[in-house]
Amino acid sequence: MIKIAFGGGCHWCTEAVFQSLKGVKKVAQGFVASTDKNASFSEAVMVHFNPEEISLKILTEIHLLTHKSTSNHSMREKYRSAIYTFSKIQQEKVLGLIADFQTAFNHKIITQVLPFSAFKASREAIQNYYIKNPEKPFCKKYIHPKLTLLSKKYAKHIN
Repeated sequence: MIKIAFGGGCHWCTEAVFQSLKGVKKVAQGFVASTDKNASFSEAVMVHFNPEEISLKILTEIHLLTHKSTSNHSMREKYRSAIYTFSKIQQEKVLGLIADFQTAFNHKIITQVLPFSAFKASREAIQNYYIKNPEKPFCKKYIHPKLTLLSKKYAKHIN
């Protein structure tokens, strides 16, 4: 089992995206911090996955496509676009993947690749948000379109 953390938009959305994937064994919703100027906590999920079932490449591509990975909007402190890595080797691999994916995007990918420092879980009441609340307006407006994209482009990777 390998772990990596992803931050982008709301962690409810990110959690739902990664929970829907084959090979992802656990998704912990919460807040992740890195180091230095990125030491503040930002909404994110920690993903535990089996690389024999789903690759880091697919996880990275899905992450880039399911949040605003090219938008440097005003809420980036709360919703840092980042992939938090657990080793130098993992960091180098993710940097290479993002460079490879850049050609598929019209704008520059702003997603940062940062060293993981700390994790704080969300309160229990909002964990597994989509699973508990699929018909809520927020889920219909923001999460359903992401899951529809996954079902069209990544059908073989969906649970």
